[in-house]
Amino acid sequence: MTETRAPLRRSHRNRIFGGVAGGLGAFFGIAPIWFRLGFLIALLPGGVPGLLLYLLLWIIIPGEG
Repeated sequence: MTETRAPLRRSHRNRIFGGVAGGLGAFFGIAPIWFRLGFLIALLPGGVPGLLLYLLLWIIIPGEG
């Protein structure tokens, strides 16, 4: 039994800034708040790791059609 899921896309409906967390939440089937919290925690030790990861994902993950 294989489970098919929608392709990874940035969300246009569930977005605060760029739709990355909303898209990741929809792809993995969990609330986007957990991804937003993770990016926020990654921003705390100086900002660079979380910001670079978010920007990289924003560039790599395509937007919804």
